[in-house]
Amino acid sequence: MPQSSLPASSTPSPKTAWIAVLVAALGYFVDIYDLILFSVVRVPSLVDLGLTPEEVTSKGLLILNLQMVGMLIGGFLWGIMGDRKGRMSVLFASIITYSVAQLLNAAVTTVEQYAVVRFIAGIGLAGELGVGIALVSESLPTKHRGIGTTIVASIGVAGALAAFWVSEYVGWRQAYVIGGVMGLALLGLRWFAHESGLFGKLDSSVSRGSLRLLFGTAERLRRYLGCVGVGLPLWFVVGIPVTLAPEFAVALGITEPVKAGRAVMYCYGGLIVGDLTSGLLSQVLKSRRLAITVYILGTGAALAWYFTRTTANELYWACGVLGLAVGYWAVFVTVAAEQFGTNLRATVATTVPNMVRGSLPIFTGLFLVLKPSCGVLTSATLVGGVAIVLSLIATWSLRESFSRDLDWVEH
Repeated sequence: MPQSSLPASSTPSPKTAWIAVLVAALGYFVDIYDLILFSVVRVPSLVDLGLTPEEVTSKGLLILNLQMVGMLIGGFLWGIMGDRKGRMSVLFASIITYSVAQLLNAAVTTVEQYAVVRFIAGIGLAGELGVGIALVSESLPTKHRGIGTTIVASIGVAGALAAFWVSEYVGWRQAYVIGGVMGLALLGLRWFAHESGLFGKLDSSVSRGSLRLLFGTAERLRRYLGCVGVGLPLWFVVGIPVTLAPEFAVALGITEPVKAGRAVMYCYGGLIVGDLTSGLLSQVLKSRRLAITVYILGTGAALAWYFTRTTANELYWACGVLGLAVGYWAVFVTVAAEQFGTNLRATVATTVPNMVRGSLPIFTGLFLVLKPSCGVLTSATLVGGVAIVLSLIATWSLRESFSRDLDWVEH
C-alpha cells in the first residue's frame, strides 16, 4: 500500500496525552447521553406536544430517521474536517453543535421544530467518537493506546445510563437542558487540551481527508469495507433483539410485560462492561483481531441463549449479556483508526461507526422480509448469523494493528 512515514517530532507529554483521553471520554459521555435521550423521552415529549398514540409512533420514527441521516452526513463532515483542520478543533466544534441542539430541544413547540433540531443534533453527535479515538490513538504510546481508547468508550457508553436515570427524575425538557449544559461545560477543557502531534507533522503538500484518496484504490476500499464489516453485529443486536424485546417476548411465550426501555438499559449496562473488558483483553492478548473474534463468537452464543429465555427477568438479563458480547465498540473503532494513515485517520474513524449504524435498516429490512415466512425467532437467527459471519471474515481480512506505528500517511 502506498505509504510513507512522517517527519520526526517530539513525543507528547504524558499529561497532554491523558488530557486528550479525558476530553474525548467526557465528550463521548455527553454524546451518548444525547443520542439515547430521544429514545428515552420520545413518548412523553411527543405526547406533551399534543400527538396521538399513532402519531407518536409515526412521527417518532420520522424524527429518529432524520437524526440518523444527520449522523451519516456528520460522519463524513467531521471526519474530513478532522483530517484537514485538526482533531481538537473538530472535537470541540462537534461538542458545541450537539450541546446547542440539546438546549434548543428543550424549547421546541412543534414536531417540525423537533425534527429539524434532532437532525442538527445528529450532525453534531456523529463527530465525537471517531475524532476522539483518532486523537487519543495518536497521542498515547503504542502500548497504552488500547487502554486510552477503552477508557473513552467505557466512560462514554455510561452516558446512556445517565440518560435513563435523569429522565426518571426530571421532565423531558429539563433532561435536554442538563445535556446541553454538560456539553458546554466541557468547553472549559479546551484551554488544557492540545492538538495531536502526528497531525501537526503533516506536510501541507499531503492530501488530507480526501474521499477520492480513500476510495481511489481497490486495496484501500477493501480495508475500509473490512473496518465497517467488523462492527456489523453491534447494531444488529441493539436494533433487533434488544429494541424489539417486547415482540421477542411474545414469540418466546413470555406472558409478563417486557419494556423496550428497560431492555435497552440492560444492554447498555452490558456494553459498559464489554467495552472495558474487550479493551483490556486486547492488551493482554496483544491482538485486536483475537479479542474481537472472542467477542463476535460470544455474540453468537449470547443470541442462542437469548432465544431460549422463558421469563421477562431472564430476557432482560439476556439483553445485558448481549450488550457485553457486542461491547467491543472501542476496539472496533480503534482498529479502524489504526488501519489508515494520519491524513485519512479521522475520516475513517468517524465515518466507519456511522456506516455501521447505517447498516441497521438493511438488517431490519431483511428481518421484516423473512419474518412472515420464517417467524420472528428464525428470521432474527438467520439475519444475526449473516452479521456474525461477515464480521468474522472482515476481522481476519484486516492486518493486525495492535503494535502498529501510526506515524505514516497514505498516498
